[in-house]
Amino acid sequence: MDAHKRDKVGLNSAGHDFEEPATAGRHFRFRRVLGITAASLLLFSGIFVNHHSVHLRRDCKGGHEHLRSDYTARIERKFLSVPSTASALDSSRHYAARPHLAGSPEDFQDAKDVLSFFQRELGILTPSTDPIFDAGTPESRQATLSTTSTLEHPSAWVDVYYPVLNIGITDGISLAILDSDNQPAWIADLLEDGNPEDETAAKYNHAIPPWHGLSAAGEAIGQIVYVNYGAKDDYDKLVEAGVNLTGKIVLARYGANFRGLKIQGAEQHGVAGVIMYSDPRDDGSVTVENGYLSYPDGPARNPTSIQRGSVTYLSTYPGDPTTPGYPAYPNVSRTEPSCLPTIPSIPLSWANAKVLFEQELGGIEEGRKLNGKVGSHLVKLTNDVDNKVTPIWNTMAAIPGRIKDEVVILGCHRDAWVAGGADPISGTVSLLEVVRGFGGLIQRGWQPLRTILIASWDAEEVRLLHRMYKASPDLVPKHGLVGSTEFGEDFSEWIQAHAVSYINVDVSASGSRWNVASSPSLAHLIKRSAQDVPHPTQANKTLWDARYDSGPYTGAQDAEFARMWTRSNKVREGVSDSSVSLRPLGSGSDFTVFLQRLGIASSDQGFGYTPTDASYHYHSVYDSQTWQERYGDPGFHRHVAVAKNLGLIALRLADSVVLPLNTTQYSLELYSYVDTVEESAPDGDILPKLDGLRRAISKLQESSLKLDVEKEEAEKEFRKVIRRIIRGRPRYHAIDRIGNWIKVLLGYPSKDVSELGRHVDGKNVWGIVRDFEQQSNTCRQQRGGPICNLIEAVARVRKVNQKLRLFEQGFLAEGGIKDREWYKHLGVAPGKYLGADAVEGYGATTLPALYEAVIYDRNVTLAEHETARLTKLIEALAKQSNA
Repeated sequence: MDAHKRDKVGLNSAGHDFEEPATAGRHFRFRRVLGITAASLLLFSGIFVNHHSVHLRRDCKGGHEHLRSDYTARIERKFLSVPSTASALDSSRHYAARPHLAGSPEDFQDAKDVLSFFQRELGILTPSTDPIFDAGTPESRQATLSTTSTLEHPSAWVDVYYPVLNIGITDGISLAILDSDNQPAWIADLLEDGNPEDETAAKYNHAIPPWHGLSAAGEAIGQIVYVNYGAKDDYDKLVEAGVNLTGKIVLARYGANFRGLKIQGAEQHGVAGVIMYSDPRDDGSVTVENGYLSYPDGPARNPTSIQRGSVTYLSTYPGDPTTPGYPAYPNVSRTEPSCLPTIPSIPLSWANAKVLFEQELGGIEEGRKLNGKVGSHLVKLTNDVDNKVTPIWNTMAAIPGRIKDEVVILGCHRDAWVAGGADPISGTVSLLEVVRGFGGLIQRGWQPLRTILIASWDAEEVRLLHRMYKASPDLVPKHGLVGSTEFGEDFSEWIQAHAVSYINVDVSASGSRWNVASSPSLAHLIKRSAQDVPHPTQANKTLWDARYDSGPYTGAQDAEFARMWTRSNKVREGVSDSSVSLRPLGSGSDFTVFLQRLGIASSDQGFGYTPTDASYHYHSVYDSQTWQERYGDPGFHRHVAVAKNLGLIALRLADSVVLPLNTTQYSLELYSYVDTVEESAPDGDILPKLDGLRRAISKLQESSLKLDVEKEEAEKEFRKVIRRIIRGRPRYHAIDRIGNWIKVLLGYPSKDVSELGRHVDGKNVWGIVRDFEQQSNTCRQQRGGPICNLIEAVARVRKVNQKLRLFEQGFLAEGGIKDREWYKHLGVAPGKYLGADAVEGYGATTLPALYEAVIYDRNVTLAEHETARLTKLIEALAKQSNA
């Protein structure tokens, strides 16, 4: 079955296959159209309350008046009253109690636990057989596709995908310094100490080996060379200084760029193997040198902690490495991966890295200078891996909207490297609190205007198999965004046809500062929502104020790290409080497929690390429940603040008649993207003429301002028509019957329906309002009437919303970005080498194809080609916005 036909398949209420009706449909299509009309009518008429008062709220730039009825305000207040610290703490203690590795029995149990949670909180009847479906089967496809067609009540299910995952063997992972006879003079223990003061860490410290997900198998023997962060600039400096890296084993500290890019750069210089370690210099003020005790006795880094993680070339493509661009169904045809390393690598603790500095590189201080010093002995690194097709489980839930064919998607991944107290359990906890809030609303009779899809993604970290020294085989994860990417590739046409926005959370609490990044069109909405959520720990402040928070610990910081941190936060610190500009999204989490391949406006948020916070043991056994309760988020107030904000954003996307997407903010920010290319160009001769591109952006800005006017006028006209119908004179019997039929259709209590008349009959309504498009034509011919006014007002709003929803997709190019064609978005992509976020290493590059042609390829012809491609896209988007 081809993709187009597959997306027509759905699930009816009895669970049978169906084809969306064509003519059968006269009544089917009518119910949909009238449902859309009715839903909007009810939302703003105050049909669920006893009065119709409406509040207006105006956006700052490029906005329009948004109608907020008392009903909407009550819905939001009710939602905000539900997320609680007690509930969040209970959920965290449940899900962070043990390792839950993608593809493992524990992960499968968690998938079923989340399924049960969705069923319980959303009032879903538990079927006799668990709704767990292999991806690609009719049942799996119907579960998703029915959400925009026949689904009438909340539903939940599990989709099973089958990616190839890396298999590592613990016994085959080792690191040693060799003596003159090539015998081990020192062997790294490659273990975390598992201090008994952290119960989970002590229990599972030997459960998960130190491992790089998707790393290459092999043995490397060579001398050690320190390469700082292993960033492109670091390698370039060593080469310029005459250092020959061929056949060497490089020692790189974590930070500045994604770990896979450290290996990619090493490969390009002939390196034999890579060792990555966590350097306390990158812990800011919170170090043993500044007098802080190591965790769990204090907030400083435990020196035995090891950062696991994937080393896939994420900037090439994410997801199952053997099925790029299409879903990992069982028995699918697979390709040879092109996003994986070819040289071995391993992660290392600071305790072990110190030995390498002291014995091979002249001491800790001297050894950590980027001077190309070569170690005096050979070092042997071994890494043993295998590959295996392994099931993973995405747990999904849907709340059908009154407008079924527009969908708001929320998601967080569930799998972890070990217990994952922060990554991802803090995010999962916040997502579950949002679900509890929605469940409370459903119990009170609420149904969203638009459909809401909720996802607990699997295999964001990805799973590995290892053989324990003294135990049976177990499973270990790594990083690859697999679950969300496979879903996105599976339902790409459906997502592009229906998704309004994707809202992501990953780590909601690992430090003091609230970080948020998004598509520019969501910036105003996110700011407004954050200003409506109280600050988690400070009175008289809001969540929006938490963007500038810092931790409680003070002390001297490494100079290089401090400069890097300042540079990374320069834009944030320099903006006024009135600004709404947010950081662009790079990669590293589940929004990637939605934004950068499918063109869906996306966002990501959570509280993260600052240099004055307790050291966060990322992907370590010490990312635990104990650390979270003691240092990450004591009291769990940040978990709840993020949940409230996620829920408000989702509610406002789902329940606003005119979508709160701000295209003018987007078009204005494009100028700064062009400025970045010009300012970063190493040579003016390489820079193409950008005047045409800037003119195209100006046209887009003009078109967007016109769209703003159309948004405001469409909503005002809609409001006007609603008031006329609600307050209509008694002789408008047809309108009276429509109003009553609408209320029955939407489940309004019959006793209240009777207040406006009891003659409710779908056939009568059918005689008044037939097929939507046909009636719209008739209305134009007959010059209106109350019913026609309603139909035309709805059509106008729907047309505006379609333009808003498709705006982000206007940046997609079929050919994608050179050398990494999986990424289609020419406006933003993960940095090819570094990106804008020098601390976290998952940063974004804006106008990536053009930027890379100028900065990295230094190719005038290519730069001119990319400028022309961008100009053409933006001109087409301007026309689309005015159509």
